[in-house]
Amino acid sequence: MKKIYLLLAVLFIQSNVFSQMEEDGWYLSFGVNAINNLGTQSPINSPDDWYFNSVPATLSAEFNWAGNFSIEPSLSYNQIKSGKSLDGGQLDKDYDYIALDTHVKYYFGKFLLPKSNRIELYANAGLGFFHIDETNISANLGGGILFWLSDKKNIALRAQTISKFAFNHPKSGFDNNHFLYNLQLVFKMN
Repeated sequence: MKKIYLLLAVLFIQSNVFSQMEEDGWYLSFGVNAINNLGTQSPINSPDDWYFNSVPATLSAEFNWAGNFSIEPSLSYNQIKSGKSLDGGQLDKDYDYIALDTHVKYYFGKFLLPKSNRIELYANAGLGFFHIDETNISANLGGGILFWLSDKKNIALRAQTISKFAFNHPKSGFDNNHFLYNLQLVFKMN
């Protein structure tokens, strides 16, 4: 009986997704990022200690394959300067931060804001690779908001938060759990 309820729920969700399906498309985005790797569980703890240095760039490409679902690989670069605090300790040299992430996104804003044509909310989950002092792999969870700057939906501004949970957290030194924030311009390619 539970399998029947599960099957009905999946069919209901799938019918809602496909009823709202839009044209498949590619989106390219670029912007800036900030890192919060303070060794706390709060995504907003000590904002003055976030890392936003050098050229904090983020590049990504997103493919919308089924209306509310898309996939996005992204590349982020930042730098953590000496003298800053990292996981409670002072740094004696500069460190580069590099992250490669792939996320599946689910856009659910139409369900919460059905009359809004310009605001889209989404949740994302995926895997990532990142390097500060060593290399680690992470499971990622996050979300964001997309604000279309035109009715044609060809350019947008996106704010996104990603929680990166390191696989080898206890032994990873600086390369452990952290938050990655992005602010990007998004361009529709087709």
